[in-house]
Formats: sequence, structure tokens, C-alpha cells
Amino acid sequence: MHIRDAASGDAEGLMAIYNDAVTNTTAIWNETEVDVANRAAWIKDHERAGYPVLVAMGKNAPGAREQGAVLGYATFGDWRAFDGYRHTVEHSVYIRRDARGRGIGTALMLELMARARALGKHVMVAGVEAGNTGSLRLHEKLGFTRTGLLPQVGTKFGRWLDLTFLQIQLDARPNPGGSSGRNGGSVGGSVPKER
Repeated sequence: MHIRDAASGDAEGLMAIYNDAVTNTTAIWNETEVDVANRAAWIKDHERAGYPVLVAMGKNAPGAREQGAVLGYATFGDWRAFDGYRHTVEHSVYIRRDARGRGIGTALMLELMARARALGKHVMVAGVEAGNTGSLRLHEKLGFTRTGLLPQVGTKFGRWLDLTFLQIQLDARPNPGGSSGRNGGSVGGSVPKER
């Protein structure tokens, strides 16, 4: 397995992971599947904003010889669309169903956090469905702390969903310094909220 920046040719793999999460999980609070063109545009939107979309590439299945399958992806975007939040990002990480439990989420998150630090980000936020114990454990293992619970703010599969917020401080800066751009002064633009 190796991690790299996503390219438009990865859109089909991202689409499959996204649509599986839409159809079968509460990891994504969306009920509408997307097509390849949607994911390709989504990758481009992140590129234009200067934010990474990382993919974990590896074998299609245990024992397979092909190394070109997207096993998971991770990204981040603006936490809120106001200047005062420019040093804070919210991230997403999704792993293909048959690739979970192999350390791919951890590897993607470590690289994603390094990318956020390189862009001058100070805090990374996670919004996780409160019953998603696997994701909560992953984040806590990486040093994220639970900062809040919003009961019944979402719905899917005919039931209310609670949202747990977690965050990690990415650096020890005592103040924001001279960075004035939306993205820590390094890049420009804003990424749409859908991750």
C-alpha cells in the first residue's frame, strides 16, 4: 500500500467507496449516490482550493496481483467559511469495506495531518457519527480529543443520528502569527462543505 495525491483517474475508486458509505453506513449523512464525474469535479475543487485529496493504493483483494486499486481516501477543507477560522480544517477519511482494519485509515490520517501542518493549519476537526466506534477509536488513537456531542442533529435510515466532535491541535503556536490568507496564507480558495 502507498499513499499519493488523487488524480482524476481515481474518481471511479473514490465513487465506489463514497457510494458504499452512502448506501450502507452512517459515516456519510447523505442519501444520494454520486457518479464518476461528480468525484472528478470534487477532486478538482480541492486542488483549486489548495487542499489535498489523498488516496491509499494497493491490491484489489488479498492475494491479487494488481496494485492499482483505491483502498481509501482522505481530505480536508475549511472548517467554516469565515476568515477567523482560516487556521482550522475539517477532515474526512473513508476506507473501502474490504480493506478496513489494515492500518490504512491511520496511514492516511498521519499523512493528512502532516499536509495540514505544512499549510500552516493549527487545528483539525472531525465530525463522527456517535455510534461509529471504529472511527472514534481511530481518532483517539491519533491524539484527537472529544470536544462535544450534538444529539439528534442528523437523520438516516429512519432514525436520528448524534454527532461527536473531536479535534487535534496540530502545532504549538501561541498565536496565529502573520498568516492572513484563508488557507494559512499559503493557498487560496474554499472547498465546498461536502467531503
